[in-house]
Amino acid sequence: MADGFARRDFLKTAAALGAPAILKGQGASEKLNIGWIGVGTRGYAGLDWLNKAAPGQVAVTAICDTYTGYLARAKDRIQTIYGISPKTYVDYRELLADKSIDAVFIMTPEHLHHDMTIAALRAGKNVYIEKPLAHTIEEGFDIVNEWKKSGKIVQVGTQNRSSSLYKKAKEMVEQGMIGDIHYVRAFWYRNSPPNDPAWRYVIPPEANPQNTDWPKFLGPAAKREWDPQRYFQWRLYWDYSGGISTDLLVHQTDIVNFVLSKTVPQSCMASGGIYRWTDKTDDRDVPDTLSALYEYPDRFHINYSCYFGNVHYGYGEQFCGNEGTLEVLNRQDLHFYPEKYRGADSGITSRAEVHLNGMKDFNENDGAINHFRNFIDAVRGHGTVIAPPTVGQQAAISGHMATLSFKHSKKVLWDDRNEKYSFV
Repeated sequence: MADGFARRDFLKTAAALGAPAILKGQGASEKLNIGWIGVGTRGYAGLDWLNKAAPGQVAVTAICDTYTGYLARAKDRIQTIYGISPKTYVDYRELLADKSIDAVFIMTPEHLHHDMTIAALRAGKNVYIEKPLAHTIEEGFDIVNEWKKSGKIVQVGTQNRSSSLYKKAKEMVEQGMIGDIHYVRAFWYRNSPPNDPAWRYVIPPEANPQNTDWPKFLGPAAKREWDPQRYFQWRLYWDYSGGISTDLLVHQTDIVNFVLSKTVPQSCMASGGIYRWTDKTDDRDVPDTLSALYEYPDRFHINYSCYFGNVHYGYGEQFCGNEGTLEVLNRQDLHFYPEKYRGADSGITSRAEVHLNGMKDFNENDGAINHFRNFIDAVRGHGTVIAPPTVGQQAAISGHMATLSFKHSKKVLWDDRNEKYSFV
């Protein structure tokens, strides 16, 4: 590749990367009817993202949640956004029985993904399913197999793939900007004040067993007495979540796969623990500190770390090539730095440093709105989704490998041919 890589070359395709597609095919002028399953924290925010992604093209006609407080809040928001009053359900199967619904968004705790996604496909719906694809590796393959039989459109919510910033990083790698690459450092650091521990989301004071369908929330998980902490703070418990591994890590292993055209690692070794939130009243299962080392078949390594007690370094991935470094930080800043060889008078100095910013250069906070748009466009017959279940399963496998390694204190090997894991 020629060394004179000017900044204008990075930006010339920016508009195309982030711009809405021109819809084609039948029904292009008709709105898609959307059913929305799960309108808690992320699900509620997603209602606005969908409207921004596909204005005038969709209508959220039905919503489902097991907490009536969330249902009421979401219904009010939909009336404001779309000017309609959606049907409300506590049982997702009743929503899926509505033949007028074209597609569903599933924004529920991960232990419910398997049953809901398969039921939606069997009901003939197109599906947007949040990451991780499923709560276990085996459940993920169930979804992949059902999707292949269904003929429906499914998008998995690894939205970094739809970010113009990461698409540009992929383009730079493919053009040889950083040379051969064998190592990536990925990290996600957060902090919270002592009186507001990580993932201890606010529990509505009015929530109780009468207005919350606890058994439907539990679904396939172990039966327990009503516990508002487990309901509203589900990310902290193995029964419903893989914690850091499947809530955060999968985003970063997935985007490394995307940028570098990789799929799944051959091994993972993870360690960590509950180091930060050790109050006796804190009953969390999942670690607040986690590190994982991944080896891939083609002499490639990911060094991952996450800690909830310090936010100084934030969030990012550092692609360490033999001829340069690409660094994407906080989903907002992309930096390129040319490499300088140790002991040499000069390095690859003809390649100038580059800085791109998501808002300034692409008018994007992250890839979420693009990801929603990509799904809607695909449902309407224009193009394909960027994160189908096969890709979502690859991302999930990396997360589940870290969870398995952490829980068993052993190295996990992945046999891609037979789709099985083992411990050593």
